[in-house]
Amino acid sequence: MMRSVTRSMTPYIQFKQVSKSFGSVRVVEHLDFDIAHGEFVSLLGPSGSGKTTILMMLAGFEAPSSGTIHVAERRIDQLPPHKRDMGVVFQNFALFPHRSVAENVAFPLQMRGMDRGKIAPKVARALEMVKLGHLGERRPAQLSGGQQQRVALARALVFEPEVVLMDEPLGALDKQLREHMQLELRDLHRTLGLTVIFVTHDQSEALTMSDRVAVFNNGRVEQIGTPQQIYDAPQTRFVAEFVGETNLIEAQIDTVDQGGARVQAGGLAFLVDEAGGRGPGEAINLSLRPERIRLGDDASVGNALPAQIADWVYQGDHVRVHLQAGELMLVAKLDRRSREWPVGSAVIASFEPDDCRVVPA
Repeated sequence: MMRSVTRSMTPYIQFKQVSKSFGSVRVVEHLDFDIAHGEFVSLLGPSGSGKTTILMMLAGFEAPSSGTIHVAERRIDQLPPHKRDMGVVFQNFALFPHRSVAENVAFPLQMRGMDRGKIAPKVARALEMVKLGHLGERRPAQLSGGQQQRVALARALVFEPEVVLMDEPLGALDKQLREHMQLELRDLHRTLGLTVIFVTHDQSEALTMSDRVAVFNNGRVEQIGTPQQIYDAPQTRFVAEFVGETNLIEAQIDTVDQGGARVQAGGLAFLVDEAGGRGPGEAINLSLRPERIRLGDDASVGNALPAQIADWVYQGDHVRVHLQAGELMLVAKLDRRSREWPVGSAVIASFEPDDCRVVPA
């Protein structure tokens, strides 16, 4: 099952003007979306954003209302699911309770008419790959949630598909096990060179595992990019607010020059690196991530706003600080070992001009 992990940015999976309606409700609208061979791409968005429907159309369980889907330059949207050679892993695992682990994993091979003599070694390799080779004779009910998830993954991989589709496969696991499985899935992807399309509503999960993330909202792509691009350079207000946490600041441009812009917000003035193509007097939205804000006693670095501590909340791995800066209410995230100011203390909240990103309304 070992494959080269070399990736090409030549489109391998292509959605061309794909739309999907259920009655009068349009859930996916004019989707143009390319995935390279060997990529791990997460479809991220809230419930009802269309991401699962996109996965189901790719798997063949739903048909597009319009548009076409291609894999390796072959149109597949008119093919039945079993002729697409895609492994699929669902959130509920969908294991046969009356069959052993090995029999569950063998099922896709049996459905493809493979000789019995060839099935056993393939099943053994798939189970070893997910570290369950010693549990082949057990029934699903005798396994933990994480082990059942691995069985479902082995079943999706046993026939050596080029593409693996995953629909919220970790959603039923507890936090610690989910984070562990995220890293295991990422390692398997890198080792096998699979093309993985992963549906999730968990921003941290998408950022942890993906080569690229596609953020969906109301059946449309809001932004596609690397995890760093999605988090650090959101292109829309929805992405800025949905992925991670942000301080969204409504501001007005004061002056613009080649070095950036001076803006007014909440009765305060500060600098940003760029003005989003807008000029003096125009309104803009700014995204400022909480971890970019620093607190101190002086105004010697970056933008420095006089503020007052409104609340100080210890949250284990970090401290969450609510600030009143002029008319602005801001949230800062600090290291848990940071100096503690009593509520009501006057502080200087500072950040660099390039910490603020202009986002369209």
